[in-house]
Amino acid sequence: MPLTVPTAEAAPEPMQLGATKLTVEERERRLRGNLCLYCGLAGHIRANCPTLSQLSHCASPVAVAALDGQPLGSGRIDHTTNDLTLLIEPSHQETIRFFIISSPQLPLILGYPWLNQHEPTISWAQGTITHWSSHCRQHCTQPATRSSAFPTHRAPCNTIPVEYQDLIEAFSRTRATQLPPHRPGDCAIDLIPGSSPPRGRIYPLSQPESEAINTYIQEELAKGFIRPSTSPASAGFFFVKKKDGGLRPCIDYRALNDITIKYRYPLPLVPPALEQLGTAKIYTKLDLRSAYNLIRIREGDELKMAFSTASGHYEYRVIPFGLANSPSFFQAFVNEVFRDMLNRWVIVYIDDILIYSRSYAEHIQHVRAVLQRLIKHQLYTKEEKCEFHQEKIAFLGYIISPEGVAMDESKVNAVRNWPRPTTLKELQRFLGFANFYRRFIRGFSTVATPLSSMIKKGNSRLIWSPPAIQVHDGSHPSPPEPRHTFSS
Repeated sequence: MPLTVPTAEAAPEPMQLGATKLTVEERERRLRGNLCLYCGLAGHIRANCPTLSQLSHCASPVAVAALDGQPLGSGRIDHTTNDLTLLIEPSHQETIRFFIISSPQLPLILGYPWLNQHEPTISWAQGTITHWSSHCRQHCTQPATRSSAFPTHRAPCNTIPVEYQDLIEAFSRTRATQLPPHRPGDCAIDLIPGSSPPRGRIYPLSQPESEAINTYIQEELAKGFIRPSTSPASAGFFFVKKKDGGLRPCIDYRALNDITIKYRYPLPLVPPALEQLGTAKIYTKLDLRSAYNLIRIREGDELKMAFSTASGHYEYRVIPFGLANSPSFFQAFVNEVFRDMLNRWVIVYIDDILIYSRSYAEHIQHVRAVLQRLIKHQLYTKEEKCEFHQEKIAFLGYIISPEGVAMDESKVNAVRNWPRPTTLKELQRFLGFANFYRRFIRGFSTVATPLSSMIKKGNSRLIWSPPAIQVHDGSHPSPPEPRHTFSS
């Protein structure tokens, strides 16, 4: 008896315990990826699948039918699971065995014997269980020993909750560094009519930079992200220093961007998107690994992506950083992937994913649906940047909780400590950053008038008036509102 509404995810679970027939698309995906046709994991074939040992034959087949007398699935049960851990909520765990039946829309059915023993009292309005039986208080509130259904070469990850250990493929570092397939959402590079791909120069590099570029080229070639090129086009390659002293590779695609027809797919407006969170009480945040590198360049457009170094001429096969249309193409792709989940329990902003739910049980279902979708589309997350089952979470510069949306104090401090701008561009940058939090500042447009008037057309230099100094230095009498509450 499911306690929450089934998700819209149509793809089968990676582990086919019920031997539910795979869709044609899922079967092809597993064959292409050399994955087991039974459990969906790598490293073995179906005949050697370790999860098969998680099932036992019934001594006598059990007939099963619906309330109307019609047979369910094959009409009989031939297998049961071995001992598994059933986790309803953090405080309720038990070791249990399940009958196996083909039921794609209901991944788990808890029948009358279970309900009679556990006697759950359900708040249908809140989607929570408020009371358990005396049997539960005695036997189910202690953590049960978890039965592993994974191959031994894939150790459970300590930072991933137990509820998602069977979906650990969604956190794979290795798969994120493999060349993705061509898809309908491949990044197209359409040039302005009459233009041709530009040819840039080779930048001189220091000895450490030369060594770094050789390492970079070898790594990208090994992944398949780049390949040798014979294109007449070329972009320059150089490095910029990171804050930690390391080197970040950069390809100068500015000339190519200038002649590229811009793809105007909109990025989400964050404040309106956050209004969807009104009744949510629990949150999970995922960060996609490799981001743009998960999308291929449209076949035939790779030659426009060519770049030159002292060691050779290469072209990108995946979206690199620095391409004008990268954000739009990536947003369009992830929106299509999560189309039926958006504004229901998912917000996606490029490579940042927020999952929100009203209850713990509902949240488990939502997160699993998202992870299944990621695996299906060969997208992968950074385990080290994911946050699970939070009651308060930082997302895109905001702090989100059931009480509403608050300003991220670290960003507020950045505004407070911003040095007084000395050029028009610096002032524009400051106003742009401050504008991000305008909804929290009472009368923002009035407060900011002394600063915005300084960048009006015709002003060639900054002249700081006393009101402008007062606003910038934070001594204006209108304080920021601490929180924006959700509309009901």
